[in-house]
Amino acid sequence: MSIINEFKAFAVKGNVVDMAVGIIIGAAFGKIVSSFVGDVIMPPLGLLIGGVDFSDLAITLKAAQGDIPAVVLAYGRFIQTVLDFVIVAFAIFMGVKAINRLKREEAAAPSVPPAPSTQEVLLTEIRDLLKTQQHKE
Repeated sequence: MSIINEFKAFAVKGNVVDMAVGIIIGAAFGKIVSSFVGDVIMPPLGLLIGGVDFSDLAITLKAAQGDIPAVVLAYGRFIQTVLDFVIVAFAIFMGVKAINRLKREEAAAPSVPPAPSTQEVLLTEIRDLLKTQQHKE
């Protein structure tokens, strides 16, 4: 098998296409979650903690000299990133928890078997008639 045929077989597999769709949707969902955290969650949280913006917190290790920028340890950005991660992880946890609850409720609901078709009803009647005729003989 040539390399081109092998590549076509690999690229057209359902798993590869499903994975690509998942990655694209995941990237779009990541933007939604980032906006939710940055625009909805962080402003009230910042207000509650006195308007502190962690991303501005830093320690200057070496002051700027002329054209050379200062060397800073930006620990506030790290704190902000960790806080963003915790909020995103919690939001995803709550979403997965809600989906799992819906799945459990769906699985626990009793399923009603479908009504037999007219053909099945007729065949059942024929079977029953044949049984009664056999028992009479």
